[in-house]
Amino acid sequence: MISLTATLTRLVGDAFAAEGLARELGLVQISDRPDLAPFQCNGALVAGKVAKINPRALAEKIAARLSADPTVSKVEIAGPGFLNLDVADEILARGLGDLARDARLGAPDTGAGKTVVIDFGGPNVAKPMHVGHLRSSIIGDCLQRLYRANGWTVVSDVHLGDWGLQMGQMISEVELEGRAPIYFDPNIAGPYPDEAPVTMEELEMLYPRASAACKADPARLEAARRATADLQAGRTGYRALWRHFVKVSEEGLSREFASLGVTFDLWKGESSVDALIPPMIEDLKARGLARESEGALVVEVAREDDKKPLPPLILVKSEGGVLYGTTDLATIVERVRAQNPALILYVVDHRQHGHFEQVFRAAQLAGFAGQAELEHVGYGTMNGPDGRPFKTRAGGVMKLHDLIAMATAEAEKRLVEQGIGADYSVAERTEIARKVGIATIKFADLSHQRTTDYIFDLERFSTFEGKTGPYLQYAAVRIQSILRKAGNPVHGINTILHSSEERALALQLLALTDVLAVAEDKRAPHMLCDYAFELAQRFNRFYTAHHILSESDEGLKAARLSLCGLVLAVLTKVLDLLGIEVPARM
Repeated sequence: MISLTATLTRLVGDAFAAEGLARELGLVQISDRPDLAPFQCNGALVAGKVAKINPRALAEKIAARLSADPTVSKVEIAGPGFLNLDVADEILARGLGDLARDARLGAPDTGAGKTVVIDFGGPNVAKPMHVGHLRSSIIGDCLQRLYRANGWTVVSDVHLGDWGLQMGQMISEVELEGRAPIYFDPNIAGPYPDEAPVTMEELEMLYPRASAACKADPARLEAARRATADLQAGRTGYRALWRHFVKVSEEGLSREFASLGVTFDLWKGESSVDALIPPMIEDLKARGLARESEGALVVEVAREDDKKPLPPLILVKSEGGVLYGTTDLATIVERVRAQNPALILYVVDHRQHGHFEQVFRAAQLAGFAGQAELEHVGYGTMNGPDGRPFKTRAGGVMKLHDLIAMATAEAEKRLVEQGIGADYSVAERTEIARKVGIATIKFADLSHQRTTDYIFDLERFSTFEGKTGPYLQYAAVRIQSILRKAGNPVHGINTILHSSEERALALQLLALTDVLAVAEDKRAPHMLCDYAFELAQRFNRFYTAHHILSESDEGLKAARLSLCGLVLAVLTKVLDLLGIEVPARM
């Protein structure tokens, strides 16, 4: 459906064109000062600078033309030439009808015919998920939901860390422990056991032990490096043991991601492009893009206009192993061949920006990216009340399932405080607490601007008041209750707006198309959070000001119930984009 801003932009553009000026000057946006008007246009100011004319005088001419159009109910000039606009009630009512009939509920079709690949920069094999993986998972999932809603073909990839030095560290640790010798006997080429020689719990202990040993002992580190190189070179026993590591880890990670409601289209890792690396390197060498430097093979990516020198991308280390940059470059080759995407997003900690800049430049130099735009969607850190990265009370890294358990326990406490679910079954109360706990975590994260660090305060974000996930869930459940008590009526949207509260609610509902488009463009989940909170606030003002179930005028009652139904549909949609489930009752 066409948004109100698009409709107004066309009208204002026509007015500028009638004055002999560029139609693009008529761009209308949602107002920064909604207390003055819901929409604004700053084109007269821009035209004043470009055409050397008085912007206020021009704004007066544009306003005069717009005043004659029935779509525009108000046009005022502010300051040196700002145009403040409002639309007629009839236009709002018609827009509500269009929104209610739209199967996509206002989502713009910005991605028609285009594919986006979203790389979650996933966890490493053999490591449990912890709070450090939370933001990538939540932000990445919100973006894949948003892009799908806006018509894109989305391919999401967990992109496991399964091919680096940590693999060699664990392989060599297993060998040193004397465990599973069949994998280390050079005279045995298989077959190897189907059952893994280690459990996920053992892997969780194995990796930190091996990592610490390598840091403490140069000889131990060298053994790990040799094991890594042998693994990547195809040694059969090492490959078989590595496959066990990956399978055991994937089973554990699948459970962890499922607890967050996060899914992926692809469960690939760095190893998936192993076969592409040799021909890619030969191609880069043949074209003079890769050269030797101190025994390593590198691609120079520095530019003359760099404010800070950017080191070369190392493809092959002196001992023969490849690095993350090599596999990331080959992964671009694979993705472009397989998906031909218009866009590839990497949802990874902002501290990795330098790495991605190296990889992206190398891909562009080599022509590997094709038509794809490559973008690092960085994010800040989730911190505790002390302002430092969130940890356990003992100071250790908090596992993800422990954080979810904490949030669920806090949700159970809040439900008791609110007197919610006292007469529900234990199973239903437990499920509601789970949903509220997950909403607490997700909204706390997504409501902050992605690029900023934020303080995770479990007590504050778990309340049913203020800008929180539980508050929005409760708002949706309240509307569900109203509609159930009314017998879940199905009515067309009212064609007349009877009050300022209804008008404000209509404007917010019809802003959804613009919000979805801008949130996509800026990769900004917090804009969805802001929208949902404002929608719930406006609904509460409408609910407080008007009779709904107790309204004696049946026509008015039906109209208000239909408005409730549309608010519920939109609020539920936006919460779903955030990965937040709405309980049936609370």
